[in-house]
Amino acid sequence: MPPRRRKARPIPCPPPPRWSDRLYLRLEKAHTALFRFLLEAHDNLALFTMADSGAAILQLRFSPHQAGQVLAFLREIEGLVPHELILRPSTKEPFLPSGR
Repeated sequence: MPPRRRKARPIPCPPPPRWSDRLYLRLEKAHTALFRFLLEAHDNLALFTMADSGAAILQLRFSPHQAGQVLAFLREIEGLVPHELILRPSTKEPFLPSGR
């Protein structure tokens, strides 16, 4: 079988950002593994670390040009992994989801 060609990216990547964007979210400890699995399934859209393991607060780091994709991902998994967005430091204000 001949080797498969890689598909070209439909959108060219912007130049690399100087800083990563980040946000913090809270979820139940029992959902941490599922959250990691779903994030990896979305091509590692962001990296996360436990900012506070006692309160299960995660810090998500991602490229600023993918902020919309990260927020869409979080809305998409809301039914599977209940979470609360706490803070998005780049905006210097608490994250207030629409409709809440």
